[in-house]
Amino acid sequence: MPGMVLFGRRWAIASDDLVFPGVFELFVRVLWWIGILTLYLMHRGKLDCPGGVLLSSYLIVLIILLAVIICTVSAIVCVSMKGTICNPGPRKSMSKLLYVRLALFLPEMVWASLGAAWIEDGVQCDRTVGNGIIATVAVSWIIIASTVVTIVIVFDPLGGKMAPYPPAGPHHLDSHESSQLLNGLKTAATSVWETRVKFLCCCVGKDDRTRVAFSSTAELFSTYFSDTDLVPSDIAAGLALLHQQQDSIRNNQEPDEVVSHSPGPSQEADLDAELENCHHYMQFAAAAYGWPLYIYRNPFTGLCRIGGDCCRSRTTDYDLVGGDQLNCHFGSILQTTGLQYRDFIHVSFHDKVYELPFLVALDHRKESVVVAVRGTMSLQDILTDLSAESEPVDLECEVQDCWAHKGISQAARYVYRRLINDGILSQAFSIAPEYRLVIVGHSLGAGAAALLTIMLRGPYPRVRCYAFSPPRGLLSKSLYEYSKTFIVSLVLGKDVIPRLSVTNLEDLKRRILRVIAHCNKPKYKILLHACWYELFGGHPEDLPTELDGGDLTQPLLGERSLLAHGSPAYSFSSDSPLESPTKYPPLYPPGRIIHLEEVGTSGRFSCYPAARYSVKWSHESEFSKILIGPKMLTDHMPDILMRALDSVVSDRAACVSCPTQGGSSVEVA
Repeated sequence: MPGMVLFGRRWAIASDDLVFPGVFELFVRVLWWIGILTLYLMHRGKLDCPGGVLLSSYLIVLIILLAVIICTVSAIVCVSMKGTICNPGPRKSMSKLLYVRLALFLPEMVWASLGAAWIEDGVQCDRTVGNGIIATVAVSWIIIASTVVTIVIVFDPLGGKMAPYPPAGPHHLDSHESSQLLNGLKTAATSVWETRVKFLCCCVGKDDRTRVAFSSTAELFSTYFSDTDLVPSDIAAGLALLHQQQDSIRNNQEPDEVVSHSPGPSQEADLDAELENCHHYMQFAAAAYGWPLYIYRNPFTGLCRIGGDCCRSRTTDYDLVGGDQLNCHFGSILQTTGLQYRDFIHVSFHDKVYELPFLVALDHRKESVVVAVRGTMSLQDILTDLSAESEPVDLECEVQDCWAHKGISQAARYVYRRLINDGILSQAFSIAPEYRLVIVGHSLGAGAAALLTIMLRGPYPRVRCYAFSPPRGLLSKSLYEYSKTFIVSLVLGKDVIPRLSVTNLEDLKRRILRVIAHCNKPKYKILLHACWYELFGGHPEDLPTELDGGDLTQPLLGERSLLAHGSPAYSFSSDSPLESPTKYPPLYPPGRIIHLEEVGTSGRFSCYPAARYSVKWSHESEFSKILIGPKMLTDHMPDILMRALDSVVSDRAACVSCPTQGGSSVEVA
């Protein structure tokens, strides 16, 4: 629901967000009250010492004050439990209760200060009573400090700028006035987000590229969040409901119809060959991450294996490689790839906004020159990821409408300049002129590798690319079709990154709004059930997601109340396409896509691949929606992907003579 309005401004907290913090405070206050009451009843006969009257009065007033606070917090919790996210009517008294609760902090602060002063004066009374007063004062100030921190966290810089609309919305305003108002709000939101991004990335630097990345990131966030009036807990509840909805739909689906024809031998052989290539080249994509990923994958033995390289000075050798800040990075690269030092042409860990680390090596097993681009590992890389607007790509090919993700395109062009202008590829092919060029990467590195491959397609027509878990919002439709002949992407399970684009985020936002508006349960119950469901599984709640009687062509009143400023791009119809801003047109993943989909049963938080996987060629439309689940993030991790590939490739090799199952997919046990 919209954030609460207190002291004439909107806050980033709703009136139904106070159940859990209220219960926690109630628990602390009740224990505290019982302890003070017990202390007073047991030691009131020992307060006839000098200053004892003051301490007795202090305890009595504290007991009464705590009782009043407990009653107030209990009322806040009870009121916060009422209604639903989109029906705040039963909670209309919440603001008055909060004013009362905040007013009670004044006597509490005064009494805590007096208690501290009396203890400081050294009142000569029973030591147990003195220790109890000290504990009381400490707890009082801890709670007061926690409240101040909470107020700072839920402070919304835009709250004072939120212009109230009449019930009918902004459409009743003059169009010119409405346009000016919306533009002013958008500018203010962009400024606030840019300040936040600069604060979070204060150590990144101040060059021109970084400032451009700050502006791009701020505009992305302001564009995505400016047309809704949701607080963070609303989004969490919406994601929990969507996860249960997706599981419920999947559980109720009819079994897939048996396809009458089996995949052709050439298609199956192609899948096997590309899977084997992916398994091989994933080692290079992982090696590009350097020692952090290697230590993470080998927590007990990794440091021992590369520790000598971390401490050893090999400046002469590194000069031959031409890298930056190598040290133990290079030891981990050798361990991961199994190559020798002499097989590497260039290794660079230079990392700035729009400039990614990469390595170039000679792979004698596959007779290829491998360029591996590193994925996201720093704040600079995150800024590159978040520069999500589209920009034209200048290519020497006949493809029309060549557009791509701006940040990744800039990163690919940086690697391109290094490879060509610095003569790195020329050096590699002077050693092995008959080898083929292969470019690989994971995540952000996969997107940069795909664009780099397209850029190098002219001078190196035999170039191939293996993109592991690439972002969806990467290429225009024409470039996506063009890339199918020389790029292969690999996606594991519910990995969110290959489904992540501005268009898909808009779709996710719309689905969150709808599922929240159509749910008739209070938020605290949604979140409690979500925690239980994620931890222990069970059946999804029977939560309504559509009104009975057909599709909705108009929004519910609750759904409309979740929109701020009447976003013109928002579509209420569940099947109508979203109108993306011109800076964020629909973008697509690169090349043909191999999807490893889990079909076995495993623990909800198991990081290891399940017993069985379905392996198939997939169309990009299968990744047109973000799937919610506990593995949407873990399936993106490079170590999880490597283990899944190890399992799939070994099982397929062991089952060469096994008959295929189910159409174009192959399940391996």
